[in-house]
Amino acid sequence: MKRQARELQYTIRGIPPEVDRALRRKAARHKQSLNQVVVDELTAATTGPRKRVDFHDVLGKWTPDPAFDRILAAERRIDPEKWK
Repeated sequence: MKRQARELQYTIRGIPPEVDRALRRKAARHKQSLNQVVVDELTAATTGPRKRVDFHDVLGKWTPDPAFDRILAAERRIDPEKWK
């Protein structure tokens, strides 16, 4: 979760034992702190599940460019004289 300039703290009382067990199991399973699991669960319950970013959508798709490919090919040529 993105941290904001001013973080808020909650003190929550009266957590049912079965909820505590479920949250702690989830924290252990995901190797996260109990606090992070609770924050994630509260976030999902109030604003919906966090969406994963698909970098292919963000950055766009590869567009073939023959001129660029020629430039790369020229740069990848090995000069045998320099490797003696």
